[in-house]
Amino acid sequence: MTPPPRFVPAAGTPAETATQTPAEPPRRPSLAAARPGVDLRTGSARAFGTFGELLQGALPGGPEFLVTLPVDRWARARFRLDPDGPLRVFPSHKTKTRRVAEAMLASCGRPAGGVLLLDGDLPVGKGMASSSADLVATVRAVGAAVGLDTSPAAVERWLRPIEPTDGVMHPGVVAFEHREVRLRERLGGLPAATVVAVDEGGLLDTVAFNRVPKVFSPAHCAEYADLLAELSAAVRAGDLARVGAVTTRSAVLNQRLAPKRNLDAMLAIAERIGAQGVVCAHSGTLLGLLLDDNDADHGPRLAAAVAACSTLPGTTTTVRALNLQDMELAHAA
Repeated sequence: MTPPPRFVPAAGTPAETATQTPAEPPRRPSLAAARPGVDLRTGSARAFGTFGELLQGALPGGPEFLVTLPVDRWARARFRLDPDGPLRVFPSHKTKTRRVAEAMLASCGRPAGGVLLLDGDLPVGKGMASSSADLVATVRAVGAAVGLDTSPAAVERWLRPIEPTDGVMHPGVVAFEHREVRLRERLGGLPAATVVAVDEGGLLDTVAFNRVPKVFSPAHCAEYADLLAELSAAVRAGDLARVGAVTTRSAVLNQRLAPKRNLDAMLAIAERIGAQGVVCAHSGTLLGLLLDDNDADHGPRLAAAVAACSTLPGTTTTVRALNLQDMELAHAA
C-alpha cells in the first residue's frame, strides 16, 4: 500500500491555525491560475472535541439540542491544493471529510483536487465529537487554501448536508440543535475544570444513534427547558456547582436512552469526594466527574477521583475543559 505523501507546510506557517499561501484579498479564487508545483496553496487548521455534553435532550415543540463541553483534545487537518489532480484523503476511510472537501472545491467553479491529511488525539466512537471535529477542521483547512468563508455560520452551512453535528465550530459553550446543525444560544465559557473519566468500552456509532427516533414526553421536554435555562444562567455566572447539578441530572435522564453501567457508582463517588457533578457522553461510552480546578483542595480531590474511578470497570483518563481564549484562538480563520 502506497504511504500517504509527506505534507510540508509553507515556511513560517503555524501548524495548528488556518493559513493561506500566498496571501490574497478575500475573493472567489480562480483555481486555474495556480500552477502545480509552483503556486501551492495550503491550509492547516484544527478543531477541538468535547467530553460528551453538559446537557442533551429535547424542548417543547420538538427541537432536540445539546450543550457542548469543549476539552483539550483536537482534530487536525492539512490540505494542499492541486488544481489539476484528484482529491486524495488520508486516512482513506474518512469519507465524510472527503464529501465536504469535494463540495467546497466544486463551489470554486471547476473541478480541483489535492491532498487532505487528517490526524489528532480524539478517540472514535466514544462521544467526544471526533467526526464533527474532523469535519470542522477540514472545512477550515480547505477554506483557507482556496479563500472560502470559514466562519462558524459558514461551517454550519457546509456541514448541514453531511450529518448531524456537534457545535464545535463555535467557540465557547453553546446550545446547539445538532440535527439541524444550527446554533441555538451562546452560553460563554466555563471556569477552569477537569473531568476524570471512565470509558466503559466498546464503540457507539453516533450517526446510527441519531437515526433512532427518540421519544420525549411533554414532561421530559418541560424539564429539559428548565435545565437549559438553569445551565445558561450557571455558565454565565461562572458557577460550576450549578453547572454540575444540571449535568448530573442530564446523565440520569439519559439512562433510558444510552445507559451507563457505572452511573450509580459514579454518583456515589462524586458525593464522597465532593465533585461538582457527573457528566456523560449522551451518545457515547464515557462517564466522568466534573472537578473545579480553582478549588483549594483540587490536588487531593483530583487524586481521590482518579483512584476511585480506577476501581470501576473501564479505562480511566483525565481531560481539561478549554477556556474561552483557547477556543477563540482555535477558531481564528
